[in-house]
Amino acid sequence: MRIGLLTEGGYPYATGEARLWCDRLVRGLPQHEFELYALSRSAEQEERGRVVLPEHVTRVWTAPLWAPADDGRTYSRRERRRFAECFKDLVRGICAGEPEPFASGLYGLAELAREQGGLYAALRSETAVRAVESACRAPGALRSVQRAQVADLLDFVDELERLLRPLSLDWYEDLREVDVCHAAAGGVAALPGLLAKRFFGVPLLVTEYGVQLRAHYLEHSADAASGPGGPGAGRGAPRPAVRALLAAFHMRLAAEIYARADLLTPGNAHARRWQERCGATRDRLQTVYPGMEADRFATVGEDPDCGDPDTLVWVGRMEPAKDLIALLHAFAEVRRAAPDTRLRIFATAVVPGYLADCRSLAAQLFPDEAADAVTAGENPVTFEEIGGPEAPSPADAYGSGRVVVLSSVIEGFPITLTEAMLCGRATVSTDVGAVCEVIGGTGLVVPPRNPRALADACLSLLRDPERALRLGAAARARALELFTVEQNVAAFREIYLRLLARGPARPDGGIPFEQPPEARVPGHWTSPTWAAPAAAADRAPAAGTGAPGAGAGAGAGSAAGPVPVPAQTPTTTTTTTTTTEATV
Repeated sequence: MRIGLLTEGGYPYATGEARLWCDRLVRGLPQHEFELYALSRSAEQEERGRVVLPEHVTRVWTAPLWAPADDGRTYSRRERRRFAECFKDLVRGICAGEPEPFASGLYGLAELAREQGGLYAALRSETAVRAVESACRAPGALRSVQRAQVADLLDFVDELERLLRPLSLDWYEDLREVDVCHAAAGGVAALPGLLAKRFFGVPLLVTEYGVQLRAHYLEHSADAASGPGGPGAGRGAPRPAVRALLAAFHMRLAAEIYARADLLTPGNAHARRWQERCGATRDRLQTVYPGMEADRFATVGEDPDCGDPDTLVWVGRMEPAKDLIALLHAFAEVRRAAPDTRLRIFATAVVPGYLADCRSLAAQLFPDEAADAVTAGENPVTFEEIGGPEAPSPADAYGSGRVVVLSSVIEGFPITLTEAMLCGRATVSTDVGAVCEVIGGTGLVVPPRNPRALADACLSLLRDPERALRLGAAARARALELFTVEQNVAAFREIYLRLLARGPARPDGGIPFEQPPEARVPGHWTSPTWAAPAAAADRAPAAGTGAPGAGAGAGAGSAAGPVPVPAQTPTTTTTTTTTTEATV
């Protein structure tokens, strides 16, 4: 089976979201061919390179979302009129919240880009700005966009061009040949699969471990709170009208993806509820938990006696959403009741400035303590990094204590909590995101932003080591049952076969497995390896397979190309996309 894997800002790049689970999925299904269609988010991500790809990844197409994509194409009068009609429908659907005009405009623009190209210049034209202005002023438009000013319109059109850039890519003639399109995220990453579904009937599978619409809301709410100069692309937070327009676009795009996808696989019930609220029907939803590499934590998990029983452990990315401020205040309550307790904070990544704030608060709450007048004082709270001398791996960090704490106020699927469960640790968590679903009764859960409740739960486990051991053992058993790579890969193996078995859905009437597997093998498969080239050429017509690679699609980047290139050597095919082939 040929799987077209669609990603944005992740796999096959060495950094980014969904990188790990995509790599585990691809390596866990070597019986299938994978073709990667990846959108990159920054020049830095591309400079850091890609992961080493397995042999059954036969093709890699990449395109940047961060760089200008002007192909130099300008439209004739008829094409400009056609663009204006489609774009008006699109922005009317955005500003008025109407799904039908949005879908009509989106697919109309996609057809225009496929036939003529040139969307870059058209989307940044005065025609586009005036169309957005008219839609914002029209009766029935959302109140939040009615007062958009010229600067707001220009910013929105600029951002919209970037979001619609996948419409102009030259991927679709290759995507029509795959058996299943699998989008590793919703939003922009799923756009190529949405068009392949629309134009060629290719089954579309969308996996969301973090709902893109929710991530957009959280990102821009943080930008608004930070004000100008905050974490918003270097030019300050978007103004309210721009945020409203972008939110409306993402809402309409999510609803269209959820309505058209053959199957949606949320990573937890929390993400599933978001998808249902945005229009997904339950008959096309199947929860598939992300898979973790349990072997990495086996040594610690099978030794429940390791670790200091008086140490609390926190592991994760240090950012405001993790609410380490509340954790430090809770630990102050713990220290009053249990003076020998320590708190070890291990950072996997750090938001600039937040670490300094946490260190300052820890110094105020816990002055350095010394045993006598000549001994250097020590703080009961330590800030460390994964990979340091005392914690070279995450398993070592979790194994340094008996109780692991999660204090977040915002959380999707709690990866660090799952890792702690695989390590057999008792956990104390805040009730956010999918925490209760993951814990399932094997840990203690308290309300978020409640230091007193967090402190009481930690003290109850510190004072009852046997209970902590029982909860840790139950947590490990639950994690091994639900959250391993093996169960994740097995679920997608069954899903791929089910999508393919539903029968022909392509407009041209094609059927699954219509082309024999040998049709995509390089060379003349009926000729022995010792045959002379002339003899092999004489026998080729009798084989009935046509030219090498027949049935696998034509053009640059064909999986059966005459001279495959190494998997990590990009070959430029257009100004916006890059293709790479691996030896089949």
